[in-house]
Amino acid sequence: MEVVAYIAIAIHVICAIGLVVFVLLHSGKGTGVSSLFGAGLPASATGTGLIEKNLDRITIGFAAGYGLTALLLMLVYRPGA
Repeated sequence: MEVVAYIAIAIHVICAIGLVVFVLLHSGKGTGVSSLFGAGLPASATGTGLIEKNLDRITIGFAAGYGLTALLLMLVYRPGA
């Protein structure tokens, strides 16, 4: 079971770092990665709506992976055993 725990820890750390990075890429009020590519033009003219939608999907994927590995670690990981 130790191998499964170590793999889950590695995936958990990757998801945690990815979640932080992609949350920081989200736009607030006219800032973020979508306005970087859009340069202030409407979303329909530049396609930044697609960028935001994909950014949301990636962030949700990292959040789901983080949650699932947290649950797996609660079941599998036994420190000091």
